[in-house]
Amino acid sequence: MVRELQVQGVFLENTYFFIDEHTKSGFLIDPGAQAGIIYEVIMRNGWHIEKILLTHGHFDHFGAAELLREKLVAPIYIYPSDSRYLTDPYLNLSANSGDPIVVPHYEELHDGEIIRLKANSEFYLKVIHTPGHTPGSVTYYSKAEDAAFVGDLLYQHGPGLTNFPGGDRYTLEQSIIHKILTLPPQTVLYSGHSSPITVEKETRLLL
Repeated sequence: MVRELQVQGVFLENTYFFIDEHTKSGFLIDPGAQAGIIYEVIMRNGWHIEKILLTHGHFDHFGAAELLREKLVAPIYIYPSDSRYLTDPYLNLSANSGDPIVVPHYEELHDGEIIRLKANSEFYLKVIHTPGHTPGSVTYYSKAEDAAFVGDLLYQHGPGLTNFPGGDRYTLEQSIIHKILTLPPQTVLYSGHSSPITVEKETRLLL
């Protein structure tokens, strides 16, 4: 199951829980801020978070990650091309917020990798490298749940932004066209800053 929690830092951002209902284990995706609130939701529901997954390296998507890594004893994962963003406040944009944020502890994942739950190996996400917003932006896709967590690659109203360090408009458009809009039409796209939308509706909007 997918659960969304809006958290408020410098920006309002969507944090996602992808939870196996049978084991109550799962993944935490893009914990952008308000670690205490995120942690309280996890504890209240009796969930066990095995991994913290980042769609990309901007601070509004990982502002609560380091504290939650410690409290949950769950590793943080990011695509290699964006790992340097976690330790550079200028790249991750937190330097502009007045409160520079870095994440010194993380592990890397790779395009095509399958991230399985230890509690249930049939519950998993596939890593799809979808650069453009940043060089290491990824989408986490679940075929079984018809869900794709796209970060800031695109929103309900269209493509994501490319005016930050490492952004590239052409690359972003190619990622959307060839890696997202080719997913099954019923796939629900969960973005960082807008309401969910299906691939079918997003295709009609963009093409």
